[in-house]
Amino acid sequence: MLTMGSLFDGIGGFPLAAVRNGIVPLWASEIEAFPIEVTKYHFPDMIHVGDITKLNGAYLPPVDIICGGSPCQDLSVAGARAGLAGARSGLFMEQVRIVKEMRDADIRDGQPAQFVRPRWMCWENVPGAFSSGEPKGEDFRIVLEEIVRIKCDTVHVPRPDGGRWESAGRILLGTDFSLAWRVLDAQYWGVAQRRRRIFLVADFGGRAAPKVLFDQDGLPWYPAPSQRAGEGTASATQDGADDAGWHCLCEKCAERYHQLRGEPT
Repeated sequence: MLTMGSLFDGIGGFPLAAVRNGIVPLWASEIEAFPIEVTKYHFPDMIHVGDITKLNGAYLPPVDIICGGSPCQDLSVAGARAGLAGARSGLFMEQVRIVKEMRDADIRDGQPAQFVRPRWMCWENVPGAFSSGEPKGEDFRIVLEEIVRIKCDTVHVPRPDGGRWESAGRILLGTDFSLAWRVLDAQYWGVAQRRRRIFLVADFGGRAAPKVLFDQDGLPWYPAPSQRAGEGTASATQDGADDAGWHCLCEKCAERYHQLRGEPT
């Protein structure tokens, strides 16, 4: 059974989604008293671990998935647009740190690569992240790069050729890392309001991240033909060793990629 840790937990949105899908929320990090009382009532077995800035991932109960919607005020188009340099939205880096510390602890303990935890990371935020930063969109580039570097710390993620981030896309590194993002609107998920949010999923052990966000068979609704999930993604070709929308250019990953294709390294 999959387990999950929830950062910036609020009133337990991610734990609620987890239990509805057979995932066990083991722990949550939140600092506000009222939301903590709400989640204690609804998830009495979930451990509350406190302030994210005071946590060390190596000492948290290991989980398969770490979720978190880091504070968005500095990324929102309605906010001051301080970006990741802002005191609130900059807490995203704490989420990255926790994931890396937990994975590094498993690696030191000799866990085989496919069992290193967390296998998955989910990040949620406002679409304003696509245009935040200087130059425009730099903050989202940093988000992608920092998450990819949890797996391979020599990666550089370039800006898109047109300078503008699409509302959906993916990154694949060989066969053992994938990342995908997609903007979802709450009005299509049973909520009586328009509420668009970026959902980003990283799979640190395989190529399943795009399947989580783009697999039509796994969705309770189907977009109109002009808005199908594959459109506007970084790549929409068939699965295989050579279908990445973008490849890591570091020596280690480039060698693995060419080996998969049977090419000389």
